[in-house]
Order: sequence, then C-alpha cells, then structure tokens
Amino acid sequence: MNNIITPKMILAWVILAIVGLAVFAGILWAIPTYRVWQREMEGRAELAQADWNRQIIIREAEARLEAEILNAQAEVARAEGAAQAMYVVQDALTETYIRYLWVRLMTDNENVIYIPTEASLPILEVGRARP
Repeated sequence: MNNIITPKMILAWVILAIVGLAVFAGILWAIPTYRVWQREMEGRAELAQADWNRQIIIREAEARLEAEILNAQAEVARAEGAAQAMYVVQDALTETYIRYLWVRLMTDNENVIYIPTEASLPILEVGRARP
C-alpha cells in the first residue's frame, strides 16, 4: 500500500478544507439573511392586508353614506308629495264634501242607518235594535 503523503494530496486537502469552510461560512451568512428577508416579506404581506382591510372599510362606509343620502332624498320626495296632496285637497275640502265622505263611509257599514236631520247632522245612538 502506498501510505506516502504527497504535496498534491496536501494541496487537495487544503483546497477541500477551504471550500468546506467557505460553504460553512456561506451557510452562517445565508441563514440570518434569509430570516431577515422572510420577516420583511411577512411585514409587507401584513401591510398589504391592512391596506386592503382599510379600503374595504372605506368602501363600506361610502356605501352606507350613499344609502343614507338616497333614503333622505326619498323622505324628502314623500314629504313633498304629501304637501302637494294636502294643498290640492285643501281647496276641495268643504264642509259639504266632508259630510258626503262621512255618509259614504257610514253606508259601507251594514249595521249603520243614516237618517238626515234638519241640521244635516246624523242621529247617533237613537236606539239599538234588539234581537
């Protein structure tokens, strides 16, 4: 067997040791660098998620505001319609017309009999029909 250590073998072992140390040093440098990079990416992801959440909240608030504005406009339109109806009816409402409406309402009820009087006032509770 050949147990002689030659200069080429020593050089090969030195180069192998240097390469091994370089790989080990690279690993020692890469692991912390990777952890820092990973945390930075996680932070960016969280920041992007927070931004999306904020935009969602803003859009929901804008939608609620728009709905409230439309509801207010609908209320104003209803109030204007009611005011116009009151104005139109105001001119048409006379005592005679109100009496006519009352008589018409009474005729819809089968249990009420309307008998006009001298003062054009109905007689109420004259006497109840007994079975």
